[in-house]
Amino acid sequence: MLNNALVTTMLPVSDMARARAFYEGSLGLVPGGLKPDGKFVYQVGGSTLALFPKPGGTKADHTAISFKVDDIAASIAALKRAGVVFEDYDFPGLKTVDHVCVLGAEKAAWFKDTEGNYLCVHEDLT
Repeated sequence: MLNNALVTTMLPVSDMARARAFYEGSLGLVPGGLKPDGKFVYQVGGSTLALFPKPGGTKADHTAISFKVDDIAASIAALKRAGVVFEDYDFPGLKTVDHVCVLGAEKAAWFKDTEGNYLCVHEDLT
């Protein structure tokens, strides 16, 4: 039924200017525009990311967005140059080395946005 539907990821933000500065300046997303309902949108690949104002925000304590990249090491380096700070973990079954964790058929690295949401870059190994 929804197999061919376009997907929009909705992220609440408490400070739109701060969030936009991060998504545009640090992540390099191209602004798509402000909608009449206050949402600010970005086209990312074939998907849409929409930031919407919400007092107090609602940070996700799980991966809210994962960006598929061709070269995770190069992506991490570029994002770090733009000021992104990566998370490191050392848990049973989840350990990062140079910010990267190998999870079966992919590598992944996590960072937070200005609202505290967990974002990820991942590279398929297949």
